[in-house]
Amino acid sequence: MNFEIRSLERHDISFLRDMVYESAFVPEGQKPFPRTILDEPSVSKYVDRWGEQSGDIGLIAEKDEQAIGAIWLRLFDKERKGYGDDETPEIGIAIHKEFRSKGIGNALMRELETEARNYGYQKLCLSVDPRNPACRLYEQFGYVHVGWYDTYWTMEKELV
Repeated sequence: MNFEIRSLERHDISFLRDMVYESAFVPEGQKPFPRTILDEPSVSKYVDRWGEQSGDIGLIAEKDEQAIGAIWLRLFDKERKGYGDDETPEIGIAIHKEFRSKGIGNALMRELETEARNYGYQKLCLSVDPRNPACRLYEQFGYVHVGWYDTYWTMEKELV
């Protein structure tokens, strides 16, 4: 499948919000989260003031100039706690359902890791429900399970 990857820009914020919502794993047979979850501080922190914080990195996958997926990373601090420490950014990734399993996630992961290394990050982390099929992608990229938070795994990858 032909697609392009470009940097996430300020005009992409509404798409980033959509992708944060899309990234919320819902097990088979369960009701999706209400979209108001995006207003919860524990979720909105992934988008609020995007690009104003040094170290925010995001990429958009496009097909025929239509955004179809995104990957992003952000560093959190003690006040707005993430799953990593205050030197390890947390990543998120989402791809519209009809474009999954076409190599887009792999390409986004590779490109984000390159950008993160170039920025100087030493490692990355993420959280994922262990029932989420995306776990296989993360494991293929060398992410390892390092802990639990509620029902989610915390996974990390050394970049150096």
